[in-house]
Amino acid sequence: MSQLPESRRYAVLGSGALGGFYGAKLQQAGFEVHFLLHSDYEQVRQNGLWVESCWGDFHLPQVNAYASVEAMPPCEGVIVALKATQNHLLPRLLPPVLAEKGVVILLQNGLGAEPEIANCVGPERVVGGLCFISSNKVGPGHIRHLDYGSVLLAEYGPGYAPQGITPRLQQLQADFQRSGIPTSLSPDLMEAHWQKLVWNIPFNGLSVVFNADTQQMIRDPEARALAEALMQEVVEGAAACGRRLPPSLIPEMLANTEKMVPYRTSMKIDYERKRPLELEAIFANPLRYAQQGGVQMPRVEMLYRQLQVLDRLNRGIPAFSPTCG
Repeated sequence: MSQLPESRRYAVLGSGALGGFYGAKLQQAGFEVHFLLHSDYEQVRQNGLWVESCWGDFHLPQVNAYASVEAMPPCEGVIVALKATQNHLLPRLLPPVLAEKGVVILLQNGLGAEPEIANCVGPERVVGGLCFISSNKVGPGHIRHLDYGSVLLAEYGPGYAPQGITPRLQQLQADFQRSGIPTSLSPDLMEAHWQKLVWNIPFNGLSVVFNADTQQMIRDPEARALAEALMQEVVEGAAACGRRLPPSLIPEMLANTEKMVPYRTSMKIDYERKRPLELEAIFANPLRYAQQGGVQMPRVEMLYRQLQVLDRLNRGIPAFSPTCG
């Protein structure tokens, strides 16, 4: 995997709570950043980006804002922070904006998106990124960063084979850290995904079922016990894929959630706004990988099915009903 050119510019596809925040931090540090926007385009083009952050508020009065990728210049780092439900758009969005020696940096929840992107651009041009952040978009071009903010980066390899720490990863880490973003590297992208799923599966899913934020869930004994049981199943799913997570992971995540600023998860916000939920990436794909390894996750599967029903009812989508006779 070749290193990136010394002079690097970044594109952000999905300029919301994650992409908008990290792209704004990169621009604030002096990097050339180009933002693809949809409903916020006119607001951001005229007024820039506002970031309220626990690290310090700032305003970027001028940003490079675009309504289409065809108008954007080729970039060496293309940050994809779209919802996973929009990944079907990537075969059209990526080619115009990805420079010849560029790399796609996928900042999404869940598991299984990197192989799809690799089919578009080649596996050697895909980096997975995991964001550990509490951040919401509260208005057009207005992001509120509540807590955390670190990023973990790892190279993708076919079949999620571990790729180690490459010079390219170290270049990206240096850029992010220069921008004030705490950034770590992992030699094994699949292991990193499973670690994050240990938190994401229970707390994203239960936040919708219980109509609760993180503090309401962690303080309720029954909700906490259910979250912990789901976490244990996810650890078993990871083991089925050859990734043995440390025994300390679950108690550490529960303790960190206790200290977290009360937070409405991204899935709860999507549900409240009647958007499609990221069920394929966060639930269906991990279930599939675990089953291929010979492990069932019955509690996770039950939560997945509940969320499928709630999502359909919430968006007024009729369930498929086979005809009889």
